[in-house]
Amino acid sequence: VMRRNPFGMDICCRKGSRSPLQELYNPTQVSLSSTAILHQIRRDQVTDTCRANSVSSRKRRVLTPNDLKHLVVDEDHEMIYCYVPKVACTNWKRVMMVLTGRGKYSDPMEIPANEAHVSSNLKTLNQYSIPEINHRLKNYMKFLFVREPFERLVSAYRNKFTQKYNTSFHKRYGTKIVRRQRKNATQEALRKGDDVKFEEFVAYLIDPHTQREEPFNEHWQTVFSLCHPCHIHYDLIGKYETLEEDSNYILQLAGVGNYLKFPTYAKSTRTTDEMTTEFFQNISSEHQTQLYEVYKLDFLMFNYSVPSYLKLE
Repeated sequence: VMRRNPFGMDICCRKGSRSPLQELYNPTQVSLSSTAILHQIRRDQVTDTCRANSVSSRKRRVLTPNDLKHLVVDEDHEMIYCYVPKVACTNWKRVMMVLTGRGKYSDPMEIPANEAHVSSNLKTLNQYSIPEINHRLKNYMKFLFVREPFERLVSAYRNKFTQKYNTSFHKRYGTKIVRRQRKNATQEALRKGDDVKFEEFVAYLIDPHTQREEPFNEHWQTVFSLCHPCHIHYDLIGKYETLEEDSNYILQLAGVGNYLKFPTYAKSTRTTDEMTTEFFQNISSEHQTQLYEVYKLDFLMFNYSVPSYLKLE
């Protein structure tokens, strides 16, 4: 939990001190340099994957403003965070609100979750002019957080399709999935869409019709498509598996590590590897193979091995 910052407004404006980017690539503290090596390895992995799969990344050379709506900008600390839903993005948005709020917020966990997702509370890169965008992409420290792709997918499914309160998702996607994937669906299921099975969700994701119709919802869209790591050079790639260390490292680079810590709390409902294994037991090997193809770049780029429970064809 963040304590009151003793230096009044210092928390916001770091002019005159080293930028996070300088601190990352030329660390002044020994403790920062060992971690820097780990992040260099993660960056190299992304670069190598982009190069090896240049066919898929060459299709779109120029990013549009719409591609940048997930990139949250912190002017005061010269940082850009690309948020990926289901990878601690609520807490990171809360932290960004503390960092950019100029003293308005001091404790991330006092910010209600729904407030963290109000788009006007944070500034995104697509709101700038082209020269301003280019300047920030070049000079600000850019980071994102990733998670094992199928664990993230199961987490999204559990959150959006098994919780009764998510009626907007049931209406928007559930009814469509039931209509398309369920034979002899009842009128009630077609109307409510609130009992989508994981197998139906997977069938919907791998259906070519789905991909032609519209982009995936951000909760199950690939990180590759949300954050464009082959076009935008991310300086830091945090992982859900090492969330606390990676997050606090970023806050240290930003010069706020002494009074702002990343909020941690053990969530008993968290989607785990064992849980993900269970969900995939009823998925045919054909569907598993097709689903792996959809998320393959995320697996390769962020160094996640093929899950042992998969029966790939």
